[in-house]
Amino acid sequence: MVGMSARVFLELLAREASAVEFEGPVLAARSGGTDAETLAELEEAKLAALKVRALLRRRAKREAELSALFDTAGDLAGLRDLDAVLEAIVHRARQLLGTDAAYMTLHDPERGDTWMRVTDGSVSAKFRALRLAMGAGLGGLVAQTATPYSTADYFADERFRHKTDIDDAVLEEGLVAILGVPLKLGARVIGVLFAANRSVRPFTQDEVVLLGSLAAHAAVAIDNARLLQETRNALEELSEANRQVNAHSQAVERAALAHDRMTGLVLRGGGVEDVAAVVTEVLGGSLTVLDDAGRPIAGDARVLEEAAFDQATSGSGTASGTGAGTGSATGPVTGPGRGPGRDPGTGPRSGSKPGARRGTRTAADVIADAARSSRALGRTVRQGDLLVASVDVGAEPLCTLVLRNGGQVSDADQRILERAALVTALLLLFRRTVAEAEGRVRGELLDDLISRPALDGLADRARRVGVNLDHDHVVVVVRHGGGRDRAAFWASSQATLHRGLAAQRGDEVVLLLPGDRPGPLAKRVAAELSASLGHPATAGAGGPVRGTAEVAAAHREAQRCADALVALGRAGEGAGARELGFVGLLVGEGRDIGAFLASALGPVIDYDARRGTALVQTLTAYFGMGGSLSRTSEALHIHVNTVTQRLDRIGQLLGDDWQAPDRALEIQLALRLHRLSG
Repeated sequence: MVGMSARVFLELLAREASAVEFEGPVLAARSGGTDAETLAELEEAKLAALKVRALLRRRAKREAELSALFDTAGDLAGLRDLDAVLEAIVHRARQLLGTDAAYMTLHDPERGDTWMRVTDGSVSAKFRALRLAMGAGLGGLVAQTATPYSTADYFADERFRHKTDIDDAVLEEGLVAILGVPLKLGARVIGVLFAANRSVRPFTQDEVVLLGSLAAHAAVAIDNARLLQETRNALEELSEANRQVNAHSQAVERAALAHDRMTGLVLRGGGVEDVAAVVTEVLGGSLTVLDDAGRPIAGDARVLEEAAFDQATSGSGTASGTGAGTGSATGPVTGPGRGPGRDPGTGPRSGSKPGARRGTRTAADVIADAARSSRALGRTVRQGDLLVASVDVGAEPLCTLVLRNGGQVSDADQRILERAALVTALLLLFRRTVAEAEGRVRGELLDDLISRPALDGLADRARRVGVNLDHDHVVVVVRHGGGRDRAAFWASSQATLHRGLAAQRGDEVVLLLPGDRPGPLAKRVAAELSASLGHPATAGAGGPVRGTAEVAAAHREAQRCADALVALGRAGEGAGARELGFVGLLVGEGRDIGAFLASALGPVIDYDARRGTALVQTLTAYFGMGGSLSRTSEALHIHVNTVTQRLDRIGQLLGDDWQAPDRALEIQLALRLHRLSG
């Protein structure tokens, strides 16, 4: 009978019968007059079958939940936009738990609370704008403790710290039962995921676990979306930076190409003297070229003196090629003894009688007036038997060509003089530009060596400006404390003079100079720049380095050395890591412990090695016992006189000042490093 009953209940389980159908066999047996013992066995079999049915249903439900959770994880993994990820998480939470609403708050590290990020099923604007302080309400408590909390009736639950603004928003939304689980990345809570009902509903442990599992997937998905967005932003920034670098490189290449072409032009006979020779060969007469201050740079200025003086006393002048008016052009005078733009107020005006203010004007005054008129008109100006063509850049005079020719000069020939003035101006401007461009190129190259050492072509660019990076170089960083332009000019001059590089970076000047002794070079730079500026300049040095890869590290070391000098109150001095003693060991990029040990303790170590003595051991014990001779002798198990003799020997090796505070500190540090290094 028992076997038959078991088969009946197994058949019911197999076809997933309802719980009511399991009462059928018991009722049938009771109506058939089955004895009490059999009925009891049937009842027991029924209860066992119902338990099995409940277990199977729970497992089926759990399987469905896990399947849904797996689908959710797959859906989240396919999303890339953070907003879409958050909305999908909240929507799936509401579906999985079958609640009226679901929502998510995220942690705000700046304000130290959580804020409502996304909702699903919400109808209240106040609720969607809610912020939860840590520990406030159910959500604040979850965020603070990183522990899930649930309540069947939020307003009746005294476990939570109720706050008016939170309760008002929850009441307006109409929520009653709330479940909240933390969104965690490792031990860090990044937010809280909620499921809520608008009626009383207790949440089972399985539901808490389910929402927690969803929250775990959600936290990873949120972090992945955030990282993806940051990666996109970083890629955009890198693309922009790459565009700027390319544009900068192209600009440098264009400048270098222009520099090469201009250099070729000069090498092909484009010098100022050659221009003057061509003009005199074509037009005849004599040509003098004056610079922006009226000083002759080509030709003989004495040839002009008599002719210019005659024009000064006669006061006549004509703008050539126009036939318009007579009289000298007026304006600022440029010449020896006079600065550009100064108006002496002595020049005769148009219409003045010949001989007015006779003898009060010099040849330089006459030529300066004619040059000013030429620049204003943009053409050649005749002043007696002088033809003057002048060129300016902006409002700044650049050069003036003065041709003395007693004969008539045609307009076409005057155009030749004007073209010659333009060529001369370009050559002079080229000289100035080359000087400025070279300093800029050297500075840009040093900047690239420091900030972008992996950039292609750095060694070739260095060779083009005469710097061989395969040789030893030292990086010097100078804190000058003002006089930025003067310091930059001084550094650029030093770089050009010594075939190095110089750059102005913020409030510091950086030099890359040939050499293998950072300390002495830093001292020289500090002394010379301090003298040039008239106030202390502090220099730190790093290196020596070779190639392009080591310059950045040497720059950092040099910065730390300069900072250390300033911090030690040694402004105006220069030093490398080696000269700073143990401070140099701390700030040095290479951490050259061997060099420090040799400097601080080398003679004692060598003595022990040669003689088989124990001076290093004695010195260690002496400092370890606070300088006590008796305690040192006890520690070493030797006589006090022996300790004294050993210390005397140490004094002979290290010098009489070895127990001075600063020196003793370095020696103790060296002893510790010596012991650690074996």
